[in-house]
Parts: sequence; structure tokens; C-alpha cells
Amino acid sequence: MNKLVYHDDVVRQFALATIFWGVIGMLVGVILAAQLAWPALNFDVPWLTFSRLRPLHTNAVIFAFGGCALFATSYYIVQRTCHAPLFAPKLASFTFWGWQLVIVLAAITLPLGLTQSKEYAELIWPIDVLITIIWVAYGVVFFGTIVKRKMAHIYVANWFYASFIITVAVLHVVNSLAIPVSWTESYPVFSGSVDAMTQWWYGHNAVGFFLTAAFLGMMYYFVPKQANRPVYSYRLSVVHFWALISIYMWAGPHHLHYTALPDWAQSLGMVFSLILLAPSWGGMINGIMTLSGAWHKLRTDPILRFLIVSLSFYGMSTFEGPMMSIKTVNSLSHYTDWTIGHVHSGALGWVAMISIGAHYHLIPKLFGREGMYSQSLISLHFWMATIGIVLYIASMWIAGVMQGLMWRATNNDGTLTYSFVESLEMTYPFYLIRFLGGALFLLGMLVMAYNVFKTIKGAAPEQVELTAQEAV
Repeated sequence: MNKLVYHDDVVRQFALATIFWGVIGMLVGVILAAQLAWPALNFDVPWLTFSRLRPLHTNAVIFAFGGCALFATSYYIVQRTCHAPLFAPKLASFTFWGWQLVIVLAAITLPLGLTQSKEYAELIWPIDVLITIIWVAYGVVFFGTIVKRKMAHIYVANWFYASFIITVAVLHVVNSLAIPVSWTESYPVFSGSVDAMTQWWYGHNAVGFFLTAAFLGMMYYFVPKQANRPVYSYRLSVVHFWALISIYMWAGPHHLHYTALPDWAQSLGMVFSLILLAPSWGGMINGIMTLSGAWHKLRTDPILRFLIVSLSFYGMSTFEGPMMSIKTVNSLSHYTDWTIGHVHSGALGWVAMISIGAHYHLIPKLFGREGMYSQSLISLHFWMATIGIVLYIASMWIAGVMQGLMWRATNNDGTLTYSFVESLEMTYPFYLIRFLGGALFLLGMLVMAYNVFKTIKGAAPEQVELTAQEAV
């Protein structure tokens, strides 16, 4: 039979970059958590203030850590499921070095205060142009590989990655439309409520497609592979895909409840957010039920624990999101730390856990090893991550609900019962717990980095040659 030689050099590069940027991004997050507990930790240095480090943290964990994980896994999966090497491998290499350049430029400009002040889209216009060029190259490599596939069928994971690549391109270009006035400054073409709606059409669908659809593509490959079982229902996975991408696009207005956005648009976002619960839980159930008949593997396989627990957090956060979109609930939760807890239940519990599990599966295969250096360290990492997440999100849930109740409490004469400072004072202990949870999660990432280093040390990367039957 013909042998297939996969282009895995770029996959190795992105996989190692994922771990590196994960440590860096989460370190910045822990520094921010510490600053909220001990404000003097910014040392009165402008580029170490919360306002400048916070966008650096979000960009690092979403686009550096999460983005590199998606590049790595999509390039790995599309080759195996299409029985074809990457289309234009030099262009794939360009996407790696170009993406690292974007990350470095973000790390320079954001602490300097050079920003467009848009949530998850802070980078200045020259970097936005560079992102667009890299993203087009990414699309050419991915879709070119699908075109040259040796299999007639396109596996469902590739549908999720494809929707992510196309949608993120449209979101990025439209939301970043601006008129440059210098190399570092520009004026957005939108203004007022239109600008707000465009931003949250982008912002929520960045969550929907960058942080959800793409990672579901990861899930649909690595959960069955690690469990050594077929996906529970392939038909459900297809229904899950079309339902999710059809509904997600309309949910953005729930970020703008009680604002100048027309009431009908706010209600539309709420309704679609509630509908979104169905396909989200359909995907969660499909992933978890893939273990049906093999639950015992969770006792002995810590990688599988990462993957399955990530799905549990996915189900929890996709229940919580629609619930928080209900206007009456949102009137309590908005602007509170409950929202921070919700975001991190998805970002740490879902995105980080599924990425970590996928990379523990990937690394030995990419570097020609039988398995990871230490299964015990993987298990230790799992418990550190899980306990860290629970500490983080539970503290933020409690703090958020408490804040919402204190801010809306009034006396008989209509005056506020509590001042803002009093609510901040009551929140302080929970900021300490949040810091401990984040620090524990970061320590887990350092354990992973050590385990990966020991795994690849002394093992020269090798091209993996497989027969067509062994390719998937």
C-alpha cells in the first residue's frame, strides 16, 4: 500500500508553543488576580497596571494559547482524517511564524497602552492586517488539504474547524474596519449603538466559534481516539454542528441588556441564547456518552479524565450562559464577578482542559515516544487543574451574586443600603480565593511543561510514516 508522510513539523511547533503561551498567559492572569487582592503590586508602573495587563492576559490565553492549540490540532486532524499531507506545507510554516509575530507584537503594544479598546479585538490596525493575511493562509492550507483528501467523506471535526476558520475571518474583518490616521491610531467606521452591536456580534461569536466550535472539532477527534471507541452518535454530531452554527450567530445582543440597543434586539439575543442550550448539551452528551461501556477507563487514564471533565464544564458553562442571558437574571449578574466566574468556567474548564488532554495525547505521537514521561504527573496535573478551577469559579459565583444583591438593595426611603466600597470590602476574601485557584492552575501548567520536556528530551522528532489503513 502507498505510504503517507504527514507534515508534522508545524504541528510540533504549534503544540510546544501552546504549552509555552499557556504558561505565560496564565501567569499574567495570576498577576492580575494578585493585583486585585493587593493593588500595590502594580508598583505604580504604567505598563504593569491592571488596565494594560488585562487585555494582554485575554489575548494571550485566547489567541496565543487557544489559537496555537487550534492550529496544532487542526493541522494534525485534517491530515489523519483526509489521508493526505498538508497542502502547501511552507505556507503552513508561515502561519506558525506569522502567528508568533502577532503574539509578540501584542505583548509589546498592549502594555504600552496602544489599543483600539474593543473587547478581544484590542490590537491596533497594522496587527489586524497581519492577522488577516495569516488567517487567509491558514484557510488555504486547511481547505487545500480537504480538497486533496483521499477519503470521500469529510469527518465532522473538520466541519467544526472549517466553520471556525470562515466565521472568525468574517468577524475579524468586519469588527476591525477602521480608518487609520497613523501607524498606531485609527478611527472605527462604526459608532454608538451600531459599534456596540458590531463589537458583541464579534465578541460573542469569537466565543462561539473560536472558543467553542473549533474546540468541539478537537473533542470529536481526541475523545474517541483516547477512549478507543467510536463517537456515540455520528448522526447527532452532524445535527449538533448545523444547529450550533445556525443559532450561535444571533446570541450576541445578550451582552447589551439594559443599554441603548433597541429592546427587540436585546430580546432576540436572549431567545436565541436559550435555544442554544439544546445543541450545546447535545454535543456534550455525545462526547461523554462515547465512553458508554468503557467508564472504567476513567479510573486508569488521566488523559481521558481531562477530556471528559472538560465536557462536563462545557455543559455547565453552556447552561449558565443562556440562564444569565435572561433579562431578570442579567439584571443581577451584569457587571459583577459572576460573569468572570462564568467566563473562566468555560475558558479554564472547557477550553484549557480539552486542550491539555489533546496535547497529552499528541505529544508522544509527534515526538515518536510510547507515551508521556509520567502518568502520575498527568494525574497530579488533573487534580491541580480541577481543584484550581473549582476554587476560582465558586469564589466568583459567590462574590458576583453577593455584589448584585448589595448593589440593588435599598432602604425604605429609596436610598442605597450599601456603598460600592462596602461591596468591595465584602468581596475581598473571594479575591484571595480566586488568586489561590488561579495559582494552582498555573502550577499545574508548569507540571505539564516539565512532563512534556522530559517526554521529548533525547527523542529526536521523526516523520511518522503510516499505511493508509493506519492513517486515522
